[in-house]
Amino acid sequence: MKTQIAFFDTKPYDSASFDAHNADFGFEFNYYEAQLNKDSVVLAKGSEVVCAFVNATIDAEVIDILAKNGVKLIALRCAGFNNVDLQAAKGKIKVVRVPAYSPYAVAEHTLALMLTLNRKTHKAYSRTREGNFALHGLLGFDMNEKTAGIIGTGKIAKILIKTLCAMGMKVLAYDIYPDHDFAKELGIKYTSLDEIYRQSDIISLHCPLTKETEYIINQSSIEKMKDGVMIINTGRGKLIDTNALIKGLKSKKIGSAGLDVYEEEEEYFFEDMSDIVLDDDVLARLLSFNNVLVTSHQAFFTKEAMSNIAQTTLENIQEFTEGKSLTNEV
Repeated sequence: MKTQIAFFDTKPYDSASFDAHNADFGFEFNYYEAQLNKDSVVLAKGSEVVCAFVNATIDAEVIDILAKNGVKLIALRCAGFNNVDLQAAKGKIKVVRVPAYSPYAVAEHTLALMLTLNRKTHKAYSRTREGNFALHGLLGFDMNEKTAGIIGTGKIAKILIKTLCAMGMKVLAYDIYPDHDFAKELGIKYTSLDEIYRQSDIISLHCPLTKETEYIINQSSIEKMKDGVMIINTGRGKLIDTNALIKGLKSKKIGSAGLDVYEEEEEYFFEDMSDIVLDDDVLARLLSFNNVLVTSHQAFFTKEAMSNIAQTTLENIQEFTEGKSLTNEV
């Protein structure tokens, strides 16, 4: 009998990618548009595996219901797992993830946010389409010889750092597990968070979301930063206290911000909300700033990344069904 897999929060591009890769595995898929949470968990009944994405709410209540309904594996098709109550899952349901699908995709999107905010190409695009070819308000700065502060130096950050160094930027890095060989090879410096806050012209976040990193960008850290600093977040939304960010933008302490994630994104990101009025006042406030660029959690979204996500997820599930050691178990 084929293994039944319930996919939650699926879009057409998800089903297209997984269907293409399933030719090598032969699983049976049931696709659902709903995010996995206490209201939708009943849809998983009859499936041995559930496959969920970044905005699922997999708390103790959901895990108990999944277990009672016979689900034995939660296959996350993402790297992050902060939305899963691992303690509640222990001994009941195995949890696997996709630890790396395309670090190049996220690093390249991070660079795109930096360049767009600096040179204001998004504004120029809108202006010229309306016949406005004035340069007023489009002034940027040379990134060469400026200082980039990189918080977290995993695979994504290392690709970004190599690119920034090639552009002539000075790089300061922070990580609780510093890679000194990498730093020596690239000529970058590991330092404290406080020094990154004080010295950086651009700060980019690439650390996982943990109790220690939640709101790592807050009112106190912002006060230590250079006037006009650019802040980029392609990591997790709750790395930034959004209200503190807005205060920094209003006071001009923060010169610009590029956000591919938002701490309360679950109801909005990945969905078409163009025909309704946003009832999230904080998100609406962010979108009102002309020096803030928000993208819809799309940094990962390349053909290569989608292919890698599908392949790794199905390999994770195959290992489970065959009773093998789970390479990517959380």
